Amino acid sequence: MNAPSASATGTIRLRPKIDPRPVRHGFPWVYGNQVVTDRRTKALAPGSLAVLEDAERGPLALVTVNPDSKIIARVLDPDPTAQIDADWMTTRIARALAHRDRLYAAPFYRLIHAEADGLPGVIVDRFGDVAVIQPNAAWADARLDLLTEVLCDVTGVTTVLMNGAGRARKLEGLDEVSRPLRGAVEGPIPVPMNGATYLADVLGGQKTGLFFDQRDNHAFAAGLARGGRVLDVFSHVGGFGLAALAAGADSALAVDGSVPALDLAAQGAAASGVGERFQTRQGDAFEVMTTLAQESAQFDLVICDPPAFAPSKQALDAGLRAYERVARLGASLVAPGGYLGLCSCSHAATIEKFRAACIRGLGRAGRQGQVIHTGFAAPDHPQHPQLAESGYLKALFFRVW
Repeated sequence: MNAPSASATGTIRLRPKIDPRPVRHGFPWVYGNQVVTDRRTKALAPGSLAVLEDAERGPLALVTVNPDSKIIARVLDPDPTAQIDADWMTTRIARALAHRDRLYAAPFYRLIHAEADGLPGVIVDRFGDVAVIQPNAAWADARLDLLTEVLCDVTGVTTVLMNGAGRARKLEGLDEVSRPLRGAVEGPIPVPMNGATYLADVLGGQKTGLFFDQRDNHAFAAGLARGGRVLDVFSHVGGFGLAALAAGADSALAVDGSVPALDLAAQGAAASGVGERFQTRQGDAFEVMTTLAQESAQFDLVICDPPAFAPSKQALDAGLRAYERVARLGASLVAPGGYLGLCSCSHAATIEKFRAACIRGLGRAGRQGQVIHTGFAAPDHPQHPQLAESGYLKALFFRVW
């Protein structure tokens, strides 16, 4: 796909009764029902640039337009005359890099967190000299070559992979093809984090291969695990379990439905020098937890980090029931005086609703306890101040008796 011009090629206008103040004050999205969708607007190519105007006061911002998306416009710059070129991208990527360099001694982190880093729809995770990019908005997909070039120039990474999978690209009307953009990777990448070594499958794993967002929650849970037995449910490549073993847990059992993920978890345990204390069990998490309860298994720390059960408002009720069930099953496996960690990456499930579902689950398990900590995404996953969706991750930790 040829990259459109670096400056605006069209104009779109808010409907007369739509309040422009949210955009003026920094809200980054405009929905299809908020703009005048005449033939000229509908004819704009996905990813093209336009000036967003208020019917009464004139230009508001430079936006990227996608008539095929529910989010018809994403604000790129509050300056309607801005040029979306290499210099513009350099400024934003360098600003993001400076923040991560201050946070972390080693270059393993989320480098770009979409709107919160001023690059709408763009996710970039860094694994040393390798970067995995998810261009989840049409404007970035159309400018992928330029974005890759600037990314390499600013950060010094030598290999860039594109991950095209995921719900976000579908909603933008984009394909789901993944491919190397620069360089190549031979296999899983070792990632040092919280005293453990994780193996990230950046070619075929979930998302970009590793969930950096849980880094701080891994560390908090690991502090509860010293000298104890740990159950890590929905473990992926061993996120909570490996951190717990590195902190001195006696044992960890990782449960996941994916054989490849558990294989990587076992390899990570061996690379971390804790392989003899690490076990895996493959299967449906709900069924495995039920079986463990029937076996009268007990753990000093149980962590459940499921996928997004409520990815949208339409799925919220069913998702909250699923979180309640996870809490009930997880609580039944906690030894008296032990700890239970419950996580949600569903932005539609607010912290209040998620907490209520978890507490109901504890009650249904016949357990009582106290909330000892509430965790969120690590600071390499900043929240956009006006975009609730960017604060998707929640983690609740209970002491249970």
